[in-house]
Amino acid sequence: MKIKIMSKSGKIPAYETRGSAGMDIRAHLEEPITLLPGDRFLVPTGLYIQLPVGYEAQIRARSGLAIKYGIGLVNGIGTIDSDYRGEIKVPLINWGKEAFVINDGDRIAQMVVAKHEIVEWVFTDSLDESERGNGGFGHTGRQ
Repeated sequence: MKIKIMSKSGKIPAYETRGSAGMDIRAHLEEPITLLPGDRFLVPTGLYIQLPVGYEAQIRARSGLAIKYGIGLVNGIGTIDSDYRGEIKVPLINWGKEAFVINDGDRIAQMVVAKHEIVEWVFTDSLDESERGNGGFGHTGRQ
């Protein structure tokens, strides 16, 4: 799949290994940012993309930053819609116990491009039965 991209830094998202689903994306900063514990910051990437209709780009935390330093995304997973043309920015939060410095070019998140469907709702008075039924949170037990 070919996707149009503009990059202020000249760097583009890249797969780090052949089996990677996500591409690492990097901070595009004029000066370092220090995230104190509990701080949030919308980190610019210098990236602009044009996705085909029917696709989204999911922005996800990097597992290494999350487990080692407590750095995650404020919104869990971000979605870049196919009609968005602005700069991709990553809303990072420091869930950790120590300050974390982000430098220009640091890998801060990962991007997964995924196909999605457009839903057409059909009103009904009943739903088909299923094995789960209306079992909610924890209905299958702990073990």
